[in-house]
Amino acid sequence: MAADPPGLVIAAPASGSGKTTVTLGLLRALRDAGLAVQPFKNGPDYIDPAFHRIAAGRVSFNLDMWAMDEDLLATIAGKAQGADLALSEGSMGLYDGTTAQGVSGRGSSAEIARAFGWPVVLVLDVGGQAQSATATALGFAHHPDAPPLAGVILNRVAGARHEVMIREEMARLGIAVFGALPRRSDLELPERHLGLVQAEEHGDIDDLIGRLGAFLRDHADLSALRDAARAGAPRPPRCWPDPPAQRIALARDAAFSFTYPHLLEGWRRAGAEILPFSPLADEPPPEADLVWLPGGYPELHAGRLAAAGTFLDGLRRHAETRPVHGECGGYMVLGAGLVDGDGERHAMACLLGLVTSYERRRLHLGYRRAVLEAAMPGHAAGAMLYGHEFHYSTILDQPDAPLARVTDAGGNPVPETGSVKGHVTGSFFHLIAEGAA
Repeated sequence: MAADPPGLVIAAPASGSGKTTVTLGLLRALRDAGLAVQPFKNGPDYIDPAFHRIAAGRVSFNLDMWAMDEDLLATIAGKAQGADLALSEGSMGLYDGTTAQGVSGRGSSAEIARAFGWPVVLVLDVGGQAQSATATALGFAHHPDAPPLAGVILNRVAGARHEVMIREEMARLGIAVFGALPRRSDLELPERHLGLVQAEEHGDIDDLIGRLGAFLRDHADLSALRDAARAGAPRPPRCWPDPPAQRIALARDAAFSFTYPHLLEGWRRAGAEILPFSPLADEPPPEADLVWLPGGYPELHAGRLAAAGTFLDGLRRHAETRPVHGECGGYMVLGAGLVDGDGERHAMACLLGLVTSYERRRLHLGYRRAVLEAAMPGHAAGAMLYGHEFHYSTILDQPDAPLARVTDAGGNPVPETGSVKGHVTGSFFHLIAEGAA
């Protein structure tokens, strides 16, 4: 078994501190320096890993202590073997996670750092403060559940004097400063309702990430960061998720882009054939054993999807004899109608009776456990699935038999149970892993 490379976790006290900007800049700067860097992302997130892939030139994988068991975590982390460095972007604040225990933990970035022996680099937004930023770093370093703190990167520094004031206080209290990033509004990534605008929707994303790489190269000590990285005890890869079918027609375009890389990796390793197609281009599903419609942004393309007659007719023909499954946005497209943000209703595939509305928006966010009431592709009735829900659409009608009993991380029932009708299944639940029932 090859040795695991050293790694770092790029974390912060809170969302909005600059973790993604720093992570992308470091990935590209280190890649430009000739290093192979394997990116990871803590927790359920489709969007950041797509940017990681462009920055690093390697597929980024999610690591999730709440939803994944130790075998799957070790297997996914094994993708770093052969790289020079592993770089894992945290989520929210370093210690943020669920209040209730999941499969292997509560989903915090600190748990990932401890599990894999990767020291933390804390990104601090120092706007509006100076020496007080050191108190924040000290508090994070001395938390009772603290992983090793390698040091900090200062973000949104106002000027040279501001930087000196913070560096002197950090040095006095023994905290390493790996970089000081000045304010740069021209390097910000645009956002929308589910987070950052998707990587593939940026015409100039490689140029932007290239500028982020130059920014980090100019304002951070890459050699010191590499020297601070550490590797934990080796964990032999053990298992990948099984595919739900042998030939899988997978919708893939700007409306259907949310599929976890570890699932696709497992499907391919087991010999499954993945056949991508684009509903937005009005392509019918290829001949396959299963059609899988992942989540994405169908609410932004409802008119085009409703007019995609070749896609919809092909989907309906497939569903007459073979399974179709939709996750979140894919589930919405399987329904009878989708009301867009302007209040206009668009007819969808009508394979389920589901009607959803993006006009009546409400955030549905969090981890989910689902016990299947009926079989879905790749999973038998009674299976326990772990995943998450993240959407703003409201259910107006959900008349079909429920697919699962679904609860949140605290065990509280949620109404988004999914649906099953004939060969068609779907839910707002994004699958991460199957666990013990």
